[in-house]
Amino acid sequence: MNLENTLRYHFAKSTLISDSPRATASDSLTGTDIMAAMGMTQERAAMGYSAFLGKMGISKNDREKAIALLAEYALTKCDKVAALRKLGDEVKPMVMQQLATFAFEDYSRSAASVKQCDCCAGQGFIEADVFSMKSHYTMRLPQWAKDLKQSPSDFEVKRQVREVARVLCSTCKGKKVVSCACNDCRGRGKAVDQKATQRQGVPVLTDCKRCSGRGYERIPSTEAHAAVCQITSAISLDTWKKSVKPFYDQLITKFDIEEAWAEAQLKKITR
Repeated sequence: MNLENTLRYHFAKSTLISDSPRATASDSLTGTDIMAAMGMTQERAAMGYSAFLGKMGISKNDREKAIALLAEYALTKCDKVAALRKLGDEVKPMVMQQLATFAFEDYSRSAASVKQCDCCAGQGFIEADVFSMKSHYTMRLPQWAKDLKQSPSDFEVKRQVREVARVLCSTCKGKKVVSCACNDCRGRGKAVDQKATQRQGVPVLTDCKRCSGRGYERIPSTEAHAAVCQITSAISLDTWKKSVKPFYDQLITKFDIEEAWAEAQLKKITR
């Protein structure tokens, strides 16, 4: 059993909680076996199992637990980076918590993920300049104009008025969120290589250059730096790029390593 197989037991469609019906496999796992296997995996690989459940949206508690465990891990390793080692004892845990939070968001992102629309800041509406035509009369229509049957529009003055109105956001169409899928490959991870296609005469697919074949856009590391700057100003952008960003990338990779370890433990338990 792998980690993806455990998802159906969190959203069971029937009362039969097993890998396969007993009528076809007498050695199938019972519900008790599966629950025990999940508990043992959680005990042996707490960070990886919690990170996976949090990534799949099973539980917010698992998400918070994974972030907390990564923040604790980061505190044990951050002194290897000079810029982080110089931080105060009160500031350092908050910085690690912020880095762990952004690391989890990057780790859990996929082509199906959504993010807050930057254009409307998650409001669904934006303020825009709207121009309308208004008119007024310079004076009352005189009697001689009435006798000559002149149109009132001859005395009408038109002007364009600028007003600020709330209009539907054109980026998210009022949904307040936008897709994280790559704009070039639309989340597929593959794009047509125009040069190779022209040379061979048939469509040739290669990894999308914009997303490197992932199918989605990663969270810019500068956003994590901006969040850290709200806690402390001791880490400049140059320092972030030279020393702190590699440490931040290691935290993201840590989740992938721990998830692989959790899956290996689950397979070992259920084999």
